Amino acid sequence: MNTESLEKYIKLKENKIGFYEQKRGLIEVSGKEAIQFLNGLITNDVVKLESNRWMRAAFPNAQGRLLAVARVLRFDEKFLFETEEATHEKVFQNLFRFTFAGDFFVEDLSEKFSYFSVRGAAASNFKYKIPTGDEIIGAVFGDESGFIIRAFRADGFDVFVPESSKEIFVNELGNSNAIEISDDLYEVLRIENGIPLYGVDMDETTIVPELGIDGLISYNKGCYIGQEIVARIHFRGHVAKQLTGLVFGDASAAIKPNDEIKSSEGKNAGRITSVTFSPELEKPIALAFVRYDYLAEETELKVGDLTAKVKNLPFIE
Repeated sequence: MNTESLEKYIKLKENKIGFYEQKRGLIEVSGKEAIQFLNGLITNDVVKLESNRWMRAAFPNAQGRLLAVARVLRFDEKFLFETEEATHEKVFQNLFRFTFAGDFFVEDLSEKFSYFSVRGAAASNFKYKIPTGDEIIGAVFGDESGFIIRAFRADGFDVFVPESSKEIFVNELGNSNAIEISDDLYEVLRIENGIPLYGVDMDETTIVPELGIDGLISYNKGCYIGQEIVARIHFRGHVAKQLTGLVFGDASAAIKPNDEIKSSEGKNAGRITSVTFSPELEKPIALAFVRYDYLAEETELKVGDLTAKVKNLPFIE
């Protein structure tokens, strides 16, 4: 992390608001058969999702492997799927193919909204009402309506602003002396918060339960694509490996993605996926897939000659 980013990091932790704009996918699904079709595609149960609430869900393939993780937002009888940019097109095509099968409509709204992550110790003092839990808060930007939801594993919230009102919102951020978060600073915050990134920490080789995200999977609903594999792992008792955190004791430790992790006995214990230095912890940290036998917090593991301890995610509450 460069000096400028470190200064911004300290300000965010002390008394500032920060914002980070990024591309995300936003896909609307509606129709009388929407719930029926959606419940056959994703791991969570949209029947139980109340209006103006959101849930996390995964799209698995037939082998239970991950196509995408999404947030599902419900507005009465309409659903919005919010995805990473990397999985946006995949999710859209996965949904759109069912529009020919029944009363099921899909519209890509990604270009109609801008997406901002608002972070920092003072984020709760911003002018808009801040959601708690899984609620969705409507917000008006100029004459246009958008919405706000609480961030996943992070101190802050995520804002969806109509593209036509983007300048108004950016000006409001400026009036609040908000700091623009750079790409490298956001990467530090992402890893500290234990947020996996598709194509880096997860991909189509990942079996959905290996992510270890609470509330991602319903084990009580009807059949969906990949359910047999996902359920088998659950009722077997545990996954073979899971995404978790590692904290290194040596502040100068040189570690990198794909480094092999070993147990104290020299057995393979997993691999690293993302690495950064945490200014708050004053130590290098990593996201990693660790084998089940070594997942207990504080378990000591080795990466080369370096020692690390397992840390449940997120690193920083």
